Amino acid sequence: MKKRLLNSEPIRFCIVGTIATIIHYGLYLPLSSFLKLNAAYSIGFIVSFICNFLLSNYYTFHTRPTWKRAIRFSGSHVVNYIMQISFFNLFLFLGVSKAYAPMPVWAVIMPINFLLVRFALKPHKKHIPVTSPQKTTPDYPKIEITQKS
Repeated sequence: MKKRLLNSEPIRFCIVGTIATIIHYGLYLPLSSFLKLNAAYSIGFIVSFICNFLLSNYYTFHTRPTWKRAIRFSGSHVVNYIMQISFFNLFLFLGVSKAYAPMPVWAVIMPINFLLVRFALKPHKKHIPVTSPQKTTPDYPKIEITQKS
């Protein structure tokens, strides 16, 4: 049971997300000393994005990277980036220091990102409509009652 839980997609996603976050923050923090904060954040995002794509394919979802997956993954990360940079600037505006502003962003974005990335790399199964159950009551002939006068 424990091994099964540790090998689940959400756990593998968290491991890959942690690695990507460390890469992102590891680049953002030193770059923020001499670049504009949005530029430093974006550079960290791009580098972590590439690592995230490869690890998400090979490790998290056990898929092979293809151009089609790369395009879908990129699309999901465009949405992800817009949300991240928006929250990042919101937290900076609210007075969170530049060193800590990315942290609440990642806490808010991670669950949303899981769904976006999973959909991009492993599209949902086709919906099979459920048919109505077979009629179980017999068909009785209609009986007409007429009055004789």
